[in-house]
Amino acid sequence: MILNKRICQKSEQVSGDSGSYFAVALTSFHSVKMVRAMTVGKELKEVLYFVCSVEFWRMAVLWTVSLLSSYLQLLVQRLFVHKSISYIRCIPPTTGLITPVCIITGATSGLGAAAAYALSGEGFCVVLVGRSSHLLSKTVIEITSQNKDAQLKAFQVDLSSFQSILKFKDSLEQWLLDSDMHSSIQLLINNAGILATSSRVTAEGYDQMMSTNYIGAFSLTKALLPLLKNSPVPSRIVNVTSFTHRNVYGPRFDNETVTGKCFLRSKQYPCAHVYEYSKLCLLLFSYELHRQLGLTDRSRHISVIAVDPGVVKTNIMREVPSLLSHAAFTVLKLLCLLQSPEDGINSVLDAALAPPETSGVYFFGGKGRTINSSVVSHNSKLAGELWTTSSNIYINSLLASRELCD
Repeated sequence: MILNKRICQKSEQVSGDSGSYFAVALTSFHSVKMVRAMTVGKELKEVLYFVCSVEFWRMAVLWTVSLLSSYLQLLVQRLFVHKSISYIRCIPPTTGLITPVCIITGATSGLGAAAAYALSGEGFCVVLVGRSSHLLSKTVIEITSQNKDAQLKAFQVDLSSFQSILKFKDSLEQWLLDSDMHSSIQLLINNAGILATSSRVTAEGYDQMMSTNYIGAFSLTKALLPLLKNSPVPSRIVNVTSFTHRNVYGPRFDNETVTGKCFLRSKQYPCAHVYEYSKLCLLLFSYELHRQLGLTDRSRHISVIAVDPGVVKTNIMREVPSLLSHAAFTVLKLLCLLQSPEDGINSVLDAALAPPETSGVYFFGGKGRTINSSVVSHNSKLAGELWTTSSNIYINSLLASRELCD
């Protein structure tokens, strides 16, 4: 009797525990469903808000048209031009006494990481530059796991910060000295870029997208020019730009615009236009630097090349609602316009390894091919205005940096 009573009590306890368990499980299940529903609702709200913006339609329509116009040039060259302008890849120039040094910005993923892997296999000592030390370390490990002979060095740098750029310059010079390497670099690839969907301000008070995509590239290039000029073999600067530059007409290049301050005051942040404008600035800078170096150095010791890799599936669209970015990538893939980083890097490698005398051209489409960039990008007067404004920004930042040090 006592035993049976205990068994009944135990059964009731187990039954009660099971009921409690199922109740908790059911509550958890409903909670998960509610969280998922809220997440989906939030994503749909973001998608709807973005689709209703001018920037979405600018990206969807104008960017597609400008991309197709670039490919149309390649088609016209193939059908009607007897000999299109293309360049073969060459072995990196070397004296036999030095290992050529290549610096790649935005090297933690996408095109930058693919370029680092490819150029390390071409005999370059590759300096990877990126904002995240964790991602830099991860990239270095991935490259060395595939190429044990790769010579790599990583530096954490925020290109939207002038202080960070100057710190990198000093660290790079010290590293070259400590490594018993020649105090020079042979290749600089300005690849870093972002597509920010909301406005953000840097420590200097500039728009972050303009600072990262253009001002940072200009400042880094100016800071590293002495090392490029000190190279015993011809050196090169490669600026990674974009077909989206074709959508900018009648641009201004005063301080307010180049620093992006005027964009920050907009009621709705014009993310697509800022991206286009930053890439036009980088392209104009490429052509103007090509002219400036040609005037001061007839032997063309430093060449400058702009390159457009086309549409590459990287994380640059990470701030765009994921449903839209996935849909865009799917459509572009169906149209055979979407490339992987491994394929998209071909144009960048064409530019990096083109014959030493190649300069002032615009690579697009791989296979060493070049096309014409927009009419605006070839306006030497506008390029001069941009150069003057950018130089003043650089000088003012340099003076402000020295005051901080003092």
